[in-house]
Amino acid sequence: MVKKIAVIGPESTGKSELCQHLARHYDTEWVPEYARFYLDRLDRDYEQHDLKSIAEGQLAWEDEKAEYANNFLICDTNLIVIKIWSDHKYGSTDAWIEEQLSERHYDFYLLNNIDIPWTPDPQREHPQMRKHFFEVYKEYLEKYELPYAIVSGIEGDRKKCAVDAVERFFNQQGNAGTSLPDGQTGPK
Repeated sequence: MVKKIAVIGPESTGKSELCQHLARHYDTEWVPEYARFYLDRLDRDYEQHDLKSIAEGQLAWEDEKAEYANNFLICDTNLIVIKIWSDHKYGSTDAWIEEQLSERHYDFYLLNNIDIPWTPDPQREHPQMRKHFFEVYKEYLEKYELPYAIVSGIEGDRKKCAVDAVERFFNQQGNAGTSLPDGQTGPK
């Protein structure tokens, strides 16, 4: 059974790079952030109804990649991010997204810290609000008692922090036994 790991956090915290690293490390699949693909092809400003389309696309990509994943499926974002963004920007979240949030299961979350510099990008909107959003993500994870670890550090230290957190969590779950790269053990 594939274990799903969602990498979430504020804008410009290295989520995509970390997902790619984890996928290489565990020789598995990762799911890119569908919102980037969707917004790059949109010829207008996005609106609240677009968030449902983004959520549907994200889940479709996730389901497709899960078929080819090896032990883990690394998800660059999930519906928590879309919900928090929708609540912030529009004051509410589409009922379908809320329903999917309650039905979709992720085994572990990596919450990226804001300890790396902001990198400008046309799709990024709030460089001054990274601390706020970090706290909102953390509060959400704690409110719903979702298993998570905070990922901090620069470059190699950040990657090591993430791998160590994944190993620690899954080994504590009693899922050790499958041989992983670098002689590590992890879930079956």
